[in-house]
Amino acid sequence: MSDVKRILIIDDDDDIRQVAALSLEAVAGWQVMTANCGAAGIEMAAKEKPDAILLDVMMPEMDGPTTFKNMQDNPATKDIPVMLLTAKVQGVDQRRFASLGVAAVLFKPFDPLTLSEQISTILGWQ
Repeated sequence: MSDVKRILIIDDDDDIRQVAALSLEAVAGWQVMTANCGAAGIEMAAKEKPDAILLDVMMPEMDGPTTFKNMQDNPATKDIPVMLLTAKVQGVDQRRFASLGVAAVLFKPFDPLTLSEQISTILGWQ
């Protein structure tokens, strides 16, 4: 069963977390964990070592880029690929996010039916 991918979704929006989790579980059969804030996400990532992380950009207290930087500074989480989820589609934001070193930037609203396919393609899981 070790070929089942484990994904951590960090997003402060309950609906986004539920839709993404259901989509990845139903469509791809992946195991999904969720966290509702950056601090909880960092803790869970260090403990669970997921195969990848979907990280919301806009969150209260600690935003996505700050959460990502904290994970990059932690040996336990620095090698986990992180994809940012954002509603911001301006080029300047995209370039700023890309310069952080994330695996990809995915846009909200995402298509629940193709989300796992997008992630697989980005991370070369085909």
